[in-house]
Amino acid sequence: MLEDQLMIRRIKEGTVVDHCEPGSALRVLTALGIDSSCRNLVSVVMNVPSGKMKKKDIVKIADRFLSSTEANRIALISPRASVNLIKSYKVIEKIKIELPESFVNVFNCPNLTCISNTNEPIIPIILVESDPPKLRCKYCSRFFNPNELE
Repeated sequence: MLEDQLMIRRIKEGTVVDHCEPGSALRVLTALGIDSSCRNLVSVVMNVPSGKMKKKDIVKIADRFLSSTEANRIALISPRASVNLIKSYKVIEKIKIELPESFVNVFNCPNLTCISNTNEPIIPIILVESDPPKLRCKYCSRFFNPNELE
């Protein structure tokens, strides 16, 4: 193996999120609801060289297949990402990600005084307004950028 070559272990079954914006892999995990309680094997590689983008992040999730809805959550964080479903070490499907009209119960409103951040039984809803994309909380109507989302 060459010293300048990066070896990333292949997965037999699962999902590979490739071509993520450099430095965005951890936010991709959050958008997919992956945290320390996840029992799947998860590989995260950040800031690796890429011919297409100079640098990129890669997330691999073994034994989990993302739905189109789950994959679309990534569009906000990394619009150029590609989502590949893997079976028997081969790509069986490529999911084209698209920015949805809203994120329901995916991200919390960054406005700490928003009613969605209280003990009220309210599901957080972040609306996406297009051209250019802008994010707005359904409840407090505050506009914000993707970097503010948790």
